[in-house]
Amino acid sequence: MKRLPYLRATLKRPGGALGAVVLVLVLVVAYLGRLVAPHDPTATLGVAGAPAGSGTILGTDYLGRDVFSRVLNGGASAITMAAIATIAAYLIGLTIGIIAGYFGHAIDMILMRSVDIILAFPPLMVLLLLVGGFSNHIWVLVLGVVLVQLPSIARVARAAAQALRFTEFVDAARARGDGLVTIWRRDILANIYSVVLADFGIRFGISIILIASMNFLGLGLTPPASDWGLMISENKDLLNTNPWAVLAPAIMLALITVALNLFADAYVACVNGGSASVQAVAGAVDEETTGNAIASPVPVVELGRVSK
Repeated sequence: MKRLPYLRATLKRPGGALGAVVLVLVLVVAYLGRLVAPHDPTATLGVAGAPAGSGTILGTDYLGRDVFSRVLNGGASAITMAAIATIAAYLIGLTIGIIAGYFGHAIDMILMRSVDIILAFPPLMVLLLLVGGFSNHIWVLVLGVVLVQLPSIARVARAAAQALRFTEFVDAARARGDGLVTIWRRDILANIYSVVLADFGIRFGISIILIASMNFLGLGLTPPASDWGLMISENKDLLNTNPWAVLAPAIMLALITVALNLFADAYVACVNGGSASVQAVAGAVDEETTGNAIASPVPVVELGRVSK
């Protein structure tokens, strides 16, 4: 099994090590920070918009609440929703993509053209339509992120399945009577796990930004919830009096996004022996069907037989 050595090699790379350290620190702040928060994140302490140093580490927000305590309490919601949405999108997208790529023909056409409909709409528009048409409940927001991420994941899985379905080891699996699910799991999915893991890091970061954006617009979590995206929206008018009310949550969102991309980039480079990185492949073309480029960053990873 090469998966553990890849992870170890990733951590030996400067970018991978830096990404891992920053990611762990942000996750610790998001999930354990509330245990050391000096104040109740919903309690009013003093004058609204008071600058840092006036009895508080990062000053107060627009209602006079402690910004530092709210930052320590504000990351778990966005990260948890993003993780659930990204995992769900992969479970559905990989299933659709592998089935479409393996069978091809009419099944491929029906499945992929169905998910391509979503690509016709900008991600934020899909989220706005769902939240506006139903409600701003967190599960509606999670469903929206799943729908936004699903088409590109399905395309990545489909391309990989098409590249592998006529290989010798897949033909051998069919000849010995392996079932479809076994072939998909052992001979196709096992050979694209490096692509999936690297791409997951990128899409996880995208999911966090999408959810934070909706919270910023007031269409996700609502006050008095502590959330980094919501904090930026609530305190945007305080940039002149207490910029930390906006900068602190913005920095946390930026750190986790950059850390995820650094780690994913280093991981793919290790898988390919240092010869590749996560690249925004705008020209990853599906030549057999529509000729449309995959509209998402796709890790370029060489596919090969996984040793059993």
